Amino acid sequence: MPADLTQSHRIDPAALPEETVIFGSTSAMRSIRKRIDRALSSDDPVLIRGESGTGKEVVARFIHARSNRGEAPFVKVNCATFRAALLESELFGYQKGAFVEAREDRSGLIELANGGTLFLDQVGELDAKIQNKILHLLQHGSFIRVGGGEERPACVRLICATSADLESATNAGVFRDDLLRRVTGLSLHLAALRDRKTDVPQLCEYFMQKLARQFERKAPHLDEPTLRLLMEWDWPGNIRELENWVARAVILGDTAPLTAELRRRLSTSIAHKQRPAGAGAFKEISRPSGPTATSAVILRALRANRWNRRKTAEDLNMSYRAFLYKLREVGLPHRRRGHRDFPPTAG
Repeated sequence: MPADLTQSHRIDPAALPEETVIFGSTSAMRSIRKRIDRALSSDDPVLIRGESGTGKEVVARFIHARSNRGEAPFVKVNCATFRAALLESELFGYQKGAFVEAREDRSGLIELANGGTLFLDQVGELDAKIQNKILHLLQHGSFIRVGGGEERPACVRLICATSADLESATNAGVFRDDLLRRVTGLSLHLAALRDRKTDVPQLCEYFMQKLARQFERKAPHLDEPTLRLLMEWDWPGNIRELENWVARAVILGDTAPLTAELRRRLSTSIAHKQRPAGAGAFKEISRPSGPTATSAVILRALRANRWNRRKTAEDLNMSYRAFLYKLREVGLPHRRRGHRDFPPTAG
């Protein structure tokens, strides 16, 4: 089982950031902390939503560590990092002879998480077959290994996380509506860092101390002008981007070159926001528009990238799978030959 793709261990609550660091001071995040109390006293599934880098895994670990399953395993799998067939065997295990490489029986992550919590990150990336099997697990508390026929009991608490629009995915027929309902026992939406900038100083202090210990270096001082500058930036990569910034500062032992770089980025941010469709964040471009305008935005971006779907998804700041959802939702073909303007007109 690839150690870099899955993690299984018992979580020490003391190793997690303090609650004030995780949830900050904004009313939206304080409200989430209060709602989590409900999750701590039950085994209901939890769905954590939010942009990439907003701290969904930390919140999942927080819920597990303080729940009645806190002494049991916490098993994480990122659904976006596995091919579908490999993910199925990693999750559910397999019987000897199920496929060429299956030379012996092997348990999966669900069995590893028995009694504890299974955390499915990027749950929107699950293919239809695995969605069916996860739904069966939630409904019946059992599963079948790949290549097996025996129902095996499993007592696991499911926490899912996603940065995708699962409602659009269900409308497009690529994510099961009944599964979405089942995993949403409690739904939490984590705020983007640009919407909780008052938390930036405290997050910086936490990361400075943590990373200084990790790298065995002295934490550089963050003066007031630097903190004001950090609070001006919108942090499109959210808390993860801020942590990376602090890590670089600790390694360099100096914030001056990084603040200079940040000033340059701030000075050009207006120009970036005024980029034409196809070169910015899709949600910002399409938020005020209807389906027709949204389709036009995507089509222009596709044309600009010669119908390279992966490059277009990157330009629109979307995951590749979410981009395919959106193509289907607005009625655009997945490939250029399916569109009426193919072949392209001369010139």
